[in-house]
Amino acid sequence: MASISKEAINELPIRRYEGEVRLVASAEDAARAAADFASERAVGFDTETRPAFKVGQRYPAALAQVATGRAVYLFQLQRMDFAPVLGALLASSTVKAGVGIGDDLKQLRELFAFTPAAVCDLGAAARRNGVERSGVRALAAMYLGFRIPKGTKTSNWAAPRLSAQQIAYAATDAWACRELYLKFETLGMLQ
Repeated sequence: MASISKEAINELPIRRYEGEVRLVASAEDAARAAADFASERAVGFDTETRPAFKVGQRYPAALAQVATGRAVYLFQLQRMDFAPVLGALLASSTVKAGVGIGDDLKQLRELFAFTPAAVCDLGAAARRNGVERSGVRALAAMYLGFRIPKGTKTSNWAAPRLSAQQIAYAATDAWACRELYLKFETLGMLQ
C-alpha cells in the first residue's frame, strides 16, 4: 500500500497506548528506565517541543518518550539532567525507531552531547518502500490498522505538570513507533 486517504484514516478505530506509562522524575526512576532499555533490542523514540507561534521563535525539546515492550518512559527534559540515561541509550546498540528521528536527535544534541548509534527513521524506511505519506499517523493507519488521535500536538510540552491527554498522546506516539518498527521488520522493509 503506497498511500492512504485522510477519509480512510478517519474510518479506522482510534487506539491509544494502554500499557504502563512512567514519568521519570528521580534518579531511581532513571536507573529503572536504563535497566529496561538495556534489555530491549528496539525501542520506540520520539520527542515533543513547545510549539512556537512567532517567526524566528524556537524552543528546546521539552519531552523525550521511549517505548519498550513493558512501558513507555516520559522524560521531562527541564526537570532534571537525563543526559546520562538518554545519552547512553542513544549511543547504544539498541535500535531507536522513530519518524523524523533525525530532527529529534538534533534537538537533543543541543541539550547534551552524544554520538547516536542504531537509529531507524521509519518515515525514511517507508519512503524507500514506495510509501507516499510517511508520518506516524499515516503509517499507523496503513500498517497497524488504527488511527492515532491528534489532539494535543500543539500543547505546552514544557509545562511543569503534563495533562492526562498530553501523557496519553506522548506515550502513544512512542509506542506506535516501536510497533511500526516490529511490523516493518516482519515485512522486510528495513533493508
